[in-house]
Amino acid sequence: MVKGKQKVTVWMTPSVKEQIEDTYRSDNCRTQSEFIEKAVEFYLGYLHTKNAGAFLPEALSAMMTGTLDYYTGRMGSLLFKQGVDLHVLGQIIAYDTDIDEGEYQRLRGKAIRDMKRTNGRISFKDALDFQKSV
Repeated sequence: MVKGKQKVTVWMTPSVKEQIEDTYRSDNCRTQSEFIEKAVEFYLGYLHTKNAGAFLPEALSAMMTGTLDYYTGRMGSLLFKQGVDLHVLGQIIAYDTDIDEGEYQRLRGKAIRDMKRTNGRISFKDALDFQKSV
């Protein structure tokens, strides 16, 4: 008998016992008893916290936070660059375009409707085909 441990009897359904037998080695447990003890400790920790976020190990939580912070910064940077390029493109087109306010509002309305209809999936070819049909 292992020091500091007590033998207990546990009743469980045959399907749960079969799952334990099939799984305990893949969790690097030497015995089914070790697997059951780890499972009970995990579940007790979950019940005590009542918060999955607080139950995640700190290392995993810190790693996820760092990764999300990195990608948030990266996405912000890419969106800023895209916004600058879009603004430059708009300035170039406005410099060489002769349309009135009404035509601009009509095109803007169409652009909004198209974006909503296609969930943002618009190609240059779609715009080119539309302009040639007008």
